[in-house]
Amino acid sequence: MRKTLLLGAIVAASFATAAQAQDGGEPLPFSGLYIGGAGGYDVQPNDVGSSILFDRGSNGSFGDTVTTAAGANAFSPGFCNGRARGATPQAGGCANDRDGWSYYGRVGFDSQIGNVVVGALGEFGKTEITDSVSGFSTTPANYVMTREVKWEASVRGRIGYAPGTTLFYGTFGPGYANIDRSFTSTNTANAFSQFGKRKQFGIVGGGGVEQKLGEHFSIGMEYSYHLYRDDDARVRVTQGSAPATNPFIIAAGGNSTDFRRSDTMFRWHSLRATAAFRF
Repeated sequence: MRKTLLLGAIVAASFATAAQAQDGGEPLPFSGLYIGGAGGYDVQPNDVGSSILFDRGSNGSFGDTVTTAAGANAFSPGFCNGRARGATPQAGGCANDRDGWSYYGRVGFDSQIGNVVVGALGEFGKTEITDSVSGFSTTPANYVMTREVKWEASVRGRIGYAPGTTLFYGTFGPGYANIDRSFTSTNTANAFSQFGKRKQFGIVGGGGVEQKLGEHFSIGMEYSYHLYRDDDARVRVTQGSAPATNPFIIAAGGNSTDFRRSDTMFRWHSLRATAAFRF
């Protein structure tokens, strides 16, 4: 009987201690509001096979072949998934898409119940990656479409497991990015104009580890994957000073030809260090 009473007292004391911790008697390390930052390096997958698609006559139907007055394919030199270094593929080929640093600020709130942590965070920042695709015409000339992220924001949920002062977590939620576009060409005869919606919704997800340092500070490492549909960018080619028989006008059924990228997804990977101040 004494042993039973003793065992019961120990169990009751254990539950009382746990309840006290949950009620705020002993603060849990990952509960509450925090602010912080994240910075690291972003890389892009290789867009093998990327090209430029054409809409002759600008009627909304892409997949046309731009032909010369003689009926030959005006883009027979081909395409590359990068920035052209010269007017022909042989004149230096193409530079690879540029990876780069990223810088973000964040604010969030976590609630810890036992070892389980759930929360949400908002993030805003910029990455320095650029993604290009180039086409080469028989003129010879190059045509380069480039996109980069002017800024990105996301609101994500977070769930994790904290065996002590270390938190392992996953995160996922919607993103919103301002995708900046540019166009260059060594063709100085035709006229070019750009249009299309720049701000796009996407998704951001990943995971990481966070280590508490003292009562208010934590540091960590985080991986995230970013995916945005980017199929609105257009370049319209009109006659300019070129003759009316130039490939973008002849037999087009109109006075212009539209360009768009064949790869409609803008995606990249991020690996960042994080730091936070917890209130």
